[in-house]
Amino acid sequence: MGVTRPRILVLGAGFGGLTFCQAFRHPAADVIVVDRQNHHLFQPLLYQVATAGLSAPEIAQPIRSILRDRPNVSVRLGHVEDIRPNEKVVVIEGTTVSYDYLVFGLGGRTSYFGHPEWEQFAPGLKSLEDAQRIRREILLAFEQAENTDDPEEQRRLMTVVVVGGGPTGVELAGAFAELTRHVLRRDFRRIDPTQARVILVEGSARILNQFSEALSMSAEEQLAALGVEIHCQVKVQEITRGRVTFSTGETLEAGNIIWAAGVAASPLTTRLDTLTDRAGRVLVNPDLSVPGHPEVFVIGDAASLTDSKGQPVPGVSPAAMQAGRHVARLIEDELEGRPHRVPFDYWDKGSMATIGRSAAVAKIGGLEFSGYPAWLAWLLIHLVFLIGFRNRIAVLWQWFYSYVTYKRGARIITGLKS
Repeated sequence: MGVTRPRILVLGAGFGGLTFCQAFRHPAADVIVVDRQNHHLFQPLLYQVATAGLSAPEIAQPIRSILRDRPNVSVRLGHVEDIRPNEKVVVIEGTTVSYDYLVFGLGGRTSYFGHPEWEQFAPGLKSLEDAQRIRREILLAFEQAENTDDPEEQRRLMTVVVVGGGPTGVELAGAFAELTRHVLRRDFRRIDPTQARVILVEGSARILNQFSEALSMSAEEQLAALGVEIHCQVKVQEITRGRVTFSTGETLEAGNIIWAAGVAASPLTTRLDTLTDRAGRVLVNPDLSVPGHPEVFVIGDAASLTDSKGQPVPGVSPAAMQAGRHVARLIEDELEGRPHRVPFDYWDKGSMATIGRSAAVAKIGGLEFSGYPAWLAWLLIHLVFLIGFRNRIAVLWQWFYSYVTYKRGARIITGLKS
């Protein structure tokens, strides 16, 4: 049942949902954004929290603070339990909320390819809680290594296995190598953190396979220079506590195993009464609406679309932001009596992945480059898109301090059981 003023319900305050709220300017409609967290997370820098480069508040900002100047936008903290498209309602922690338009922007989740039991032994990286857990367990492993006299146990505790050679896995592996070889080496007396092993495992023939072969090779060389061991065409067969077994039959004992190998859509996509792909993403119409439900749009990681130019729309933050703006324009036009919907076209502004200090790979337009220039481009772009002046200054200072001193100030272990 409709309401007097059109109500737009936005699920998720990630890049897509938040951009929609900022772009939608129609004065005659109300927007409600729902998220289970009270903050927007700048996910591209999440790995730096996991590797003690930044602290959590430096890459997050309260949603209410970001949208405080938008009087027609209200924020609701809560967990979405159900979506009923035929009734135009969403159930949020037992409360039914109606809508005229629904914008589904709930992000992805870590996929273990049919082995959810691996999660307890190999955490993924999708939230601040994940990052803080990884940081705690990495730092704690070195503390435990310092406290034992068993050389074999020390070696095990100082071994980090990263599964998945995409951008997240590469960034984590490079940052862990820098952490052990340049930061922790000054902190301990009984162990030598420079002898730690950081192992990156990728199931396909090369890492960063969404980049060109030349950039993948450059990334491998830059990682090897940091001391990272790279194993391609190796798949995980089993993970238990402190142990990972590969399809080759090899078993590795490790103090930490980090999973960066797969992403799946939110399970709530199954409630949208439409077809999904193998990763659970909704097969949306060209305008990002759900087949059979023109008032429901899906953006970001949950959408599967090949645009009018024939290019698959990737699950990256620029695509989600562009989708958020596109849907905002469509709804504004319909509220103004202009119902013609244009298809969504993704503008690929480029891709990049950082590897470590002065090390990165980048593709912008037809230009490919790596090393220090790519790293500078990465720094600049991430500072520009980081929300909030305070966050930009804090992150810029932390990066400058770390670059000059090779120190990381976020090496705090929290959440220990008493």
